[in-house]
Amino acid sequence: MTDDKDVLRDVWFGRIPTCFTLYQDEITEREAEPYYLLLPRISYLTLVTDKVKKHFQKVMRQEEVSEIWFEYEGTPLKWHYPIGLLFDLHASNTALPWSITVHFKNFPEKDLLHCHSKDVIEAHFMACIKEADALKHKSQVINEMQKKDHKQLWMGLQNDKFEQFWAINRKLMEYPPEDNGFRYIPFRIYQATTERPFIQKLFRPLASGGQLHTLGDLLKDVCPSAITPEDGEQKTQVMIHGIEPMLETPIQWLSEHMSYPDNFLHISIIPRPTD
Repeated sequence: MTDDKDVLRDVWFGRIPTCFTLYQDEITEREAEPYYLLLPRISYLTLVTDKVKKHFQKVMRQEEVSEIWFEYEGTPLKWHYPIGLLFDLHASNTALPWSITVHFKNFPEKDLLHCHSKDVIEAHFMACIKEADALKHKSQVINEMQKKDHKQLWMGLQNDKFEQFWAINRKLMEYPPEDNGFRYIPFRIYQATTERPFIQKLFRPLASGGQLHTLGDLLKDVCPSAITPEDGEQKTQVMIHGIEPMLETPIQWLSEHMSYPDNFLHISIIPRPTD
């Protein structure tokens, strides 16, 4: 892969200042102060909220505590989506800190998966990496790795260790020079205005003539409404890691440098602010 290590670092160390407040109907022994945290964009909510849980449980009656879950402006937040994606999709044009509401009761079974331990997050994360490698390299890279390499990827993410993670992840981002890119690009496109979870299909990084496909080519093929508005006025933004990449950016470069640790490009299509 081309070595733009500064980009990889910037992506890894992206943080979102967040204010957690307890839902007003939760029963407490005394008033619950809000809790502030810098959330890593690349991680998962249930992986980084132990301190939040401890903070609020101190004021709760134990019998009132069941499974913790989070909500933003009435929308339950899916823990199996990376934090940066949740923010881009639901809150990217709002003032910081991001205001998240904490619940300990009435778990929304319809909207959220249960997450009883970090093993559940690890299993989800590794399943995504394996799916991404199946698309990129027919699963050859991940299958040649040892169990300890898989563990190192997970521990690197869990403990926020850039070097530890990338020492292994680098192998997942390489390809034979004669190929000029991956077999297919692992990506998911999310739209803030639809109920559909995401769009995903097979897309090659190179056109049949050998030229590099761009982000614009991908969107034109998979989600044309995101870039060609019906009335000529652009009403949406295309976000990856909180920025709007240029549509001319080669999709192969984005896949190598702007994927989340699960090796997918998570692309949000959100309404453009009107003010």
